[in-house]
Amino acid sequence: MERLNFKGQLKVLILKMLAEKPMHGYGIMAELEKTYGIPHPSPGTVYPILASLRRSGLIERVGEGKRDKRLYRATEKGIEYLREHEEELREVEDMAKRFREFADLGGRKLGKALKEVFVSLDSLSEEQKRALSVEFSDFTKRIRLILLGELGEGKG
Repeated sequence: MERLNFKGQLKVLILKMLAEKPMHGYGIMAELEKTYGIPHPSPGTVYPILASLRRSGLIERVGEGKRDKRLYRATEKGIEYLREHEEELREVEDMAKRFREFADLGGRKLGKALKEVFVSLDSLSEEQKRALSVEFSDFTKRIRLILLGELGEGKG
């Protein structure tokens, strides 16, 4: 599954949010997580995107928010960019929606578990590896049956 952390995709989402209302960097991070399910967007990702959008003339700083946080908003050029790229925006929002639903279904937990397996491979016994192989094979088969509509609730 394609992750939603590609800077181009986040740029479009952030520009859309700033076209709707002025926000500060941390507000953008919170909104990305709340609205799109993007887990813990970092300042190291968001602030360079804001700088890039500013250099492109798509957003501007507008005064200061609470506790001296800089507020940003979309410029006319930024709003025009969104109009010209409506299809791209729709695609990114659709992907974000799928990403959020995937995470809500347990996809994020599954990803963490698979990462734990990957990191632990060197320390696993052959018996553990065989057991994982069987589980992965069975799980993959069940997922494919569900996707084909042949295995649902109460079946299998």
